[in-house]
Amino acid sequence: MKKTRLCDLLGIEYPIIQGGMVWIANAELAAAVSNAGGLGLISPTAGMSPNGDQVANLKQQIKTARSLTSKPFGINLAILGSPHIEDLIAAVIIERVSVVVTAAGNPALYTSRLKEAGIKVLHVAAAVRHAQSAERRGVDGIIAEGYEAGGHNGTDELTTFALIPQVVDAVTIPVVAAGGIADARGVVAALALGADGVQMGTRFVATHECVAHPNFKEAIVKANDVDTVITARKLAPARILKNEVATRILEMETAGASAEELIAFIGIARSRTGQLEGDLANGEAYCGSIAGMIKEIKSAGEIIGSIVSNYDTVLASLR
Repeated sequence: MKKTRLCDLLGIEYPIIQGGMVWIANAELAAAVSNAGGLGLISPTAGMSPNGDQVANLKQQIKTARSLTSKPFGINLAILGSPHIEDLIAAVIIERVSVVVTAAGNPALYTSRLKEAGIKVLHVAAAVRHAQSAERRGVDGIIAEGYEAGGHNGTDELTTFALIPQVVDAVTIPVVAAGGIADARGVVAALALGADGVQMGTRFVATHECVAHPNFKEAIVKANDVDTVITARKLAPARILKNEVATRILEMETAGASAEELIAFIGIARSRTGQLEGDLANGEAYCGSIAGMIKEIKSAGEIIGSIVSNYDTVLASLR
C-alpha cells in the first residue's frame, strides 16, 4: 500500500485514521487501529456517563491505550461549545500525546500551544475556506470531511468527491479524506483525488473493539444505502440512522420548529442513548451513508488488513 507524507508526519505505517466518535472512540479501539498500522483516536467522553469527568476519563483512556500499544495514537477534541476544552488541552499536553485532531471551532485558539508541546495537529474542515484558515493558523494537516460522514457535518453539504480535490488544490499541507470511505476502493479513490490518507468512522464502529452497543453495531450491519438522513440543519447538521428520533426531528423542522425547540427535544445526550446504551428508538445513532457497504462486525485489524491487501488489486483493475 502506498506510503504517503501523512505516514511520515504521524509516524504510522498506513495512511488510515480512525474517526474520533464522541461517545464511542475508546482506548481499546484506538490501540487496535494503531497496532494495525493506522492512527487510532480517543474521545474524552468515550464510554463515559453523561455527567462524568471528561478530563479524568481522558487520562484513564490514555493510560489504557498506552498499556495496549506502543504506537502513536491521537485525541479528538471538539473546540466549539466544550466547557472543558481548556482543561482537556492542558491534559493532552501533560500526557504528551502524539496527535490531536481539533474540530468544530477556531483552530487559532489552541494550535500554537499544542505544537509548542511537540504535538501534531490536524483540523477537520468541511469547506475550502475553512481548510485555508486552518493552514494559516499552523495546523499540520487537514481532515476534509464530506457530508456523507456520520455525525455532525458542515453546513455547505459538500460531498467528499467534490471537496477533496478542491481542498488539495487550495492548501500545501497533507489532506485526509473523510466521509463515505469503508474499503480499499474508497482509499484508492481518495488518494487519486490528491488526498494523503483517509479517515473512517462508521466502518470502525462495527468492530469488536469499539465500545458501541451491540444494537448500534447490528443496526449498521443491517442498514442499506438509504438508511441514513441529515437532521438538525437549523442547529448543526448531523447524519444519523433513520429511526423514530430522526423522523420526529425532521417533522419538527418541516413544521418550522425553532432552534430552541429542537435543542429542547434533542437534549445533550441522545447520541449517547443510541450509540452507547443501544436505545435506537429514543437515541440518535450517528452513521455515515457508507453503512450499506458494511455487512459484518470485524476486528479493527481485519479491516485495515483487508484494505492493505486489496489496495494493489484495486489499482491493478484501473490499468
